[in-house]
Amino acid sequence: MEVLKLAGKKLIIPSKKYKGDTSVVSARLPNEMIKDLDNIAESTGRNRNEIIMMCLEYAIDNLDTDGKED
Repeated sequence: MEVLKLAGKKLIIPSKKYKGDTSVVSARLPNEMIKDLDNIAESTGRNRNEIIMMCLEYAIDNLDTDGKED
């Protein structure tokens, strides 16, 4: 998968597409969040799904579930 870069508190979205096997997952999101995702998608030339995948990948890679850092 692509490497995402963090600049300060901003998530920098590179202009490369994901490839490979996928599965469909459904989630309910607030309308305002969907608008924000669509704005990001439009400004980066990506689709909403790609933006959601990148944000989730970043969150998972930086998640701390037990209060301890790696």
